[in-house]
Amino acid sequence: MSQESIIDSVETLEAHLKTMRAAQAEFATFSQEQVDKIFKAAALAANKARIPLAQLAYDETGYGVMEDKVVKNHYAAEFVYNKYKDTKTCGVIERDPAFGMTKVAEPLGVVAAVIPTTNPTSTAIFKTLICLKTRNAILISPHPRAKKCTTEAARIVRDAAEAAGCPKGIIDWVSVPSIELTNTLMQEADIILATGGPGMVNAAYSSGTPALGVGPGNNPAIIDDTANVVDSVSSIMHSKTFDNGMICATEQNVIVLDGVYDAVKAEFQKRGAYFLNPEEADKVGNIVIVNGGVNAKMVGQPATKIAAAAGVEVPAWTKILIGETDSVEPSNPWAHEKLTTILGMYRAKDFDDALAKASRLIADGGYGHTSSLFIDTRETEKVEKHYNAMKTCRILINTPASLGGIGDIYNFELAPSLTLGCGSWGGNSFSGNLDIHQLLNVKSVAERRENMLWFRTPEKVYFKKGCMPVALRELKEVYGCKRAFIVTDSFLYTSGFTKKIEKPLDEMGITHSSFWSISPDPKLQDAEKGEELLRAFQPDVIIAIGGGSAMDAGKIMWTMYEHPEEKFDDMAVDFMDIRKRVYRFKKMGEKAKFVAIPTSSGTGSEVTPFAIITDAETGIKWPITDYELMPTMSIVDTDNMMTQPKGLTSASGIDVLTHAMEAYVSIMASDYTDAIALKAAKLVFDWLPKAYAEPTNVEARDHMANASCLAGMAFANAFLGLNHSMAHKLGAYHHIPHGWANAVILTRVARYNAAERPTRMGTFSQYQYPHAKARYAEMGRFCGFTGKDDDEVFENFMKGIEDLKDFIGVKKTIAEYGVDEKYFLDTLDEMSLNAFNDQCTGANPRYPLVAEIKSMYLDAYYGRPATSYEDEGLEIREEMKETPAPGQVEAEEAADEKKSE
Repeated sequence: MSQESIIDSVETLEAHLKTMRAAQAEFATFSQEQVDKIFKAAALAANKARIPLAQLAYDETGYGVMEDKVVKNHYAAEFVYNKYKDTKTCGVIERDPAFGMTKVAEPLGVVAAVIPTTNPTSTAIFKTLICLKTRNAILISPHPRAKKCTTEAARIVRDAAEAAGCPKGIIDWVSVPSIELTNTLMQEADIILATGGPGMVNAAYSSGTPALGVGPGNNPAIIDDTANVVDSVSSIMHSKTFDNGMICATEQNVIVLDGVYDAVKAEFQKRGAYFLNPEEADKVGNIVIVNGGVNAKMVGQPATKIAAAAGVEVPAWTKILIGETDSVEPSNPWAHEKLTTILGMYRAKDFDDALAKASRLIADGGYGHTSSLFIDTRETEKVEKHYNAMKTCRILINTPASLGGIGDIYNFELAPSLTLGCGSWGGNSFSGNLDIHQLLNVKSVAERRENMLWFRTPEKVYFKKGCMPVALRELKEVYGCKRAFIVTDSFLYTSGFTKKIEKPLDEMGITHSSFWSISPDPKLQDAEKGEELLRAFQPDVIIAIGGGSAMDAGKIMWTMYEHPEEKFDDMAVDFMDIRKRVYRFKKMGEKAKFVAIPTSSGTGSEVTPFAIITDAETGIKWPITDYELMPTMSIVDTDNMMTQPKGLTSASGIDVLTHAMEAYVSIMASDYTDAIALKAAKLVFDWLPKAYAEPTNVEARDHMANASCLAGMAFANAFLGLNHSMAHKLGAYHHIPHGWANAVILTRVARYNAAERPTRMGTFSQYQYPHAKARYAEMGRFCGFTGKDDDEVFENFMKGIEDLKDFIGVKKTIAEYGVDEKYFLDTLDEMSLNAFNDQCTGANPRYPLVAEIKSMYLDAYYGRPATSYEDEGLEIREEMKETPAPGQVEAEEAADEKKSE
């Protein structure tokens, strides 16, 4: 097909589009070097033709000023080229090897470009150049009253591009414009660049093709009483007379504060403005605005011609006509966009009144486009008030709006463009100045990367039998503490246990006070009471001594003391990644240091960023997590653990093993946490039986203290898993001691996690495939269990755990802990959902379904054989939907059998 064949029917349009798509497919393979050569050649050609194109546009349309059109053509060629000459638009445009991100640019395809009659050549130059830079084809639909000049501009760019190597057919145009052809073009293109009137833009957005359209402008320019009057008036005169006011960003009305109104009026008159009297203003207004729209015959006309058409005599030197007015309603012609050399002028009693008038004028027909303010820029509060009030995407300060709005002349960060988006306010798909980036499809090639991990511990950890008195000296010698607040439980306090701390504090002259109203399962309400005493006492160090309850309550009290304005509900919000959480803990330790001294070997709270607290009003047990909760100092002194009763030794000891196991199979496990998790687990198998059987055995207690602290460090950094999530809820709902709540489900959860084909696996960049069984087997081998393969080692490991549980008196089922069956079943759904929602669940290697949690609870309650739930998969969830209370039928049958007996 000959390139010069015309497009005058739907058939010829479709034929040209077919040719164009083939050319664009070839163009899409061009390198950046090839594209930049074509881009430069086309820009040079357009620049050289700026004067004849301007003359042609003026002759054909009769709009504007030829000499100003030269500037617009020059701008479209030179400024656009300069802005994007070094911008990458082909292939790889960005590469970040460290983060594994590569961005690849691809063209959109065929661009349908609708060109307005007000800027026919400059807009054609602009759109063809940005399409060439982005390897897109462009088919132009010119305005019927400007088709000759528009197509000539496109031809000049096309010929230069083809001479520089561009495939033939990349730039084309509709030879005989019509509504039918324009609509067909918009429907069949890949994207539409729509610059023109509201009807055409609306048609583009209604075509079913992605569109980048613009909106009308009705720029209200405010002149503040702090503005430089001469500069402000000159800027507006320069803008309003440029191409006879046809750029849509141009000021349409000026709102002048009362204090400078007379001075502004005089300056306008001095610079060539003619002020119409009321009768003249009516005549001019009604000839420019007809039936609520601009009279096309008056667009871009000199002021003298408009006055003559309205029957108004004005001096020959008149540059613009100003009508003084007060109504901002649409019924007032002067309140509209006028696109010619007339300007409405309003008096504002103050700045707020000016803003109100400007806002209403924008609502009359300029939403999203442009607004202007002339002001002393030191008036920052007014500037801010202005840009907050204006619903426009360009807000120009002390700038001629016509050339200021199109960018890169008066502000060099505003992209040069002849298509100005108005955002959602103006019914557009984009805000700001259209640039090349909106004509690119950018592929993000994201390589898998592993997240940065960490290993965080308290500033100091002191351990070994008898270390506490020595470690406490640092409170005075290193930290300079003067007031200490001791947090403990009632048993330790009333038994005189805290005297071990009080004595060295007295010797150092550190004043101290104590709070001992801590429940075994610490309550939020306990912490709130303690916080009142803290605030009254104003300590510079908080010392929490006891089991996990005292240390956890102490951490919560510490948080409340440091930041009383923070809300507990916010602190308790879960997170997927602690680095990206919505709620951010504030810096701790500004008012007081925190010292944690454990008296049991289990929780590891002395070295963790966790605190478990129960809201007595709701019964919810909240694991609070943040590294700001990490103690300043931890003192692990075996002397404090020698009096643990057997039950506590059992519960806390098996808790240590659970910590180590969950940290080791966590999706966030690392070499750092693995080493100490393995050591902690082995210490438990080696020394927990002896500590349980021989409570006064110092060596066993010492090793178990270390195991607890090591496991704490492991899960402080690798986090825990589903075992703890479920145990937290068993404690909250049924008051099973935490360690035993972990133990009663420990091997069940391990078997569940060990599934080779889990229903869902955990999500974390380091966790590549389900391999929990292999991890359990590794731990089993380290702890002395053997076998021919992972399966056998795993089974022997599970048996070893069960044997250990039997030795230390852990019961087999949830029911054996005295949990009422009816209450258990009544709370099962809620408990399962809350376990799923527990903070610990996220690091589990197998991402659980609520139905699976529910089934594990039921199996653990009734003592059914443990399973991996590997074969049931999603069927469990479907069964749960159909069965109101899973397990309830069996429970009822068992109850019936008992009755019959």
